[in-house]
Amino acid sequence: MRAIQFERFGPPEVLELVEVPEPHATAKQIRVAVKAVGVNPADWKFRQGMMGGELPQGTGLEVAGVVDEVGDEITDVTAGDAVFGSARGGAADFAVLEHYAPIPASLDFAAAAALTVAVETATRTLDAIGVREGQTVLVNGAAGVVGIATVQLALERGARVIGTASAVNHDYLRSYGAEPTTYGEGLVERVRALAPGGVDRAIDDAGGGALPALVKLAGGPEHVITIADYEGAQSTGVTMTGGPASQRAWYALGDVGELIAAGRFSVPVAQTFPLEQVAEAHRLSQTGHVRGKLVLLVN
Repeated sequence: MRAIQFERFGPPEVLELVEVPEPHATAKQIRVAVKAVGVNPADWKFRQGMMGGELPQGTGLEVAGVVDEVGDEITDVTAGDAVFGSARGGAADFAVLEHYAPIPASLDFAAAAALTVAVETATRTLDAIGVREGQTVLVNGAAGVVGIATVQLALERGARVIGTASAVNHDYLRSYGAEPTTYGEGLVERVRALAPGGVDRAIDDAGGGALPALVKLAGGPEHVITIADYEGAQSTGVTMTGGPASQRAWYALGDVGELIAAGRFSVPVAQTFPLEQVAEAHRLSQTGHVRGKLVLLVN
């Protein structure tokens, strides 16, 4: 089968379309014929060697496709079902999945491929700091894909959401129900102008040195979580999340379908690329200036 791999760490040019043996589902897995693959910052971090691992490596952490093999212990899907879920090396003709959910009827494969990482990450962070009804939540980096998912899911929990973004994205945040402000110096004062008593919880989806301000606004590091600032987490005592697969909020993949069907949740797709243009997709992702998901189309 075709797959995108790299034999050395480096720039997007190390990505190659190669022929590799097909994977097969074990007892607790399904295999899908991949139709679309989401592109995430973690993909190019793996490619650059920032996440370690043996070589060669594949790329692609989330896919949408059609089930074509079902493990002996799987009872919730059958061959021919359309699903989305978490993969390793998903930028290929076939991928095996352990965590997946049916694709909502209103979505095509590209839109479904955009869901997994954003939905799971947003839910995991909201769970970890106990976001609930009546709280005010600050989301740093709210206009990114994970950020906009976090905004919507926090609102679903009954929270008030303040989100940081560049000024050009403020109307975008408002369209999703967040109250926007800009990031950077003076953040504490700007947020307190909106919420004079500070906020109950804060989620850092962007890094950029915001953690000290978030801790101050939320009343302590125990009320703050980051997915993006390892060094800042160490110096402030904030929790850094991104741990083992066993600790992830996979249940959210099944839950989000109802919200999508009701028109209360979406992850926008910014641009699609054929599989062969994976290097260009990685290059664009690395700019950090994409509003919405980049998706590779496979078959």
